[in-house]
Amino acid sequence: MTMSQTMTLRSEVQPWYKQRWPWLLMAGPVAVVIAGAVTTWLAVVSNDGLVTDDYYKQGLAVNQTLKRDHQAGSLGLQADVMRSGQSVRLLIRANEGVAVPQAIDLRLAHPTRAGQDQVVAMVSEGQGFYSGKLRGELGGRWLVSIEDPAGQWRLHGEWLADSDEPLRLTAQPAK
Repeated sequence: MTMSQTMTLRSEVQPWYKQRWPWLLMAGPVAVVIAGAVTTWLAVVSNDGLVTDDYYKQGLAVNQTLKRDHQAGSLGLQADVMRSGQSVRLLIRANEGVAVPQAIDLRLAHPTRAGQDQVVAMVSEGQGFYSGKLRGELGGRWLVSIEDPAGQWRLHGEWLADSDEPLRLTAQPAK
C-alpha cells in the first residue's frame, strides 16, 4: 500500500455524527418521544372529567325521568329559552288551569365537559316569564333541562347557544 492509498482511505472515513444513516434511524424514536410529551401535556391541561359521576344510578332512574317527561306532556307545558349575554329568560306556557311554580331550575349540561355544567335558579317575573343569570358566556351545543322544584315534571332538549333564535322546548304527550 502506498502513501496515497492510505491517505485516500482515511479521508473517506467520517465520524458517525457526520453520516446520514444514524440521524435517519434516530428520527423515528425522537418523533415518538416528542408526540408522547405533547399528548401528555394535552391530557394534563384539558382535563375533561366524567360527564357524570354516578352513571349507574342515573341508568336506574330512567323510568322516573320518563315519568316526569310524560307528566310535562299531560300538563301541556312548553317553554322558550332566550339568552342575551349572561341573562337568561324563560317563557313557560301550560294548559289552562295549570299553575306554574314561582321558581324553576334551568340545568345546562355540556355534552363532554362536566366542569362547565351549571344550574341557574330562574325566578318568576309573572305571566309565565322567568329570569336568571349564567355563570359565564356559553358557546356551542348544550343539553338543556327545565324542572320544577318538586321534581314532578321536566322539559329538555338540545340548544346551540350561539344561535340568535330562542330554544323551544315542548313536552311529548303521554301515550
